[in-house]
Amino acid sequence: MITLHIEHPITDYAVWKAAFDRFDGVRRDAGVLRHQVRRPLDDPAYVVVDLSFADAGRAEDFLGFLRTRVWASTEHAPALAGTPLTRVLAVEEDDS
Repeated sequence: MITLHIEHPITDYAVWKAAFDRFDGVRRDAGVLRHQVRRPLDDPAYVVVDLSFADAGRAEDFLGFLRTRVWASTEHAPALAGTPLTRVLAVEEDDS
């Protein structure tokens, strides 16, 4: 399992979440198997997103899409504040 880990500041969670939800079908078509959205308890203006993929190629492709088509547009990412930090991670162990 591969995880695309994303974190960044936001200006408004409700606005951010509405934009995130609009891309549900795009995520599914890109091979996202599961997603998790987290926010730090001490910083509600920050999100951490993990997107699970079957392979690294699909995760890298989706990251490219996010960089060029989503995060580059205030229309598609209206609550993005700052540059997202990203990593493509291999799951080494999962006890769930």
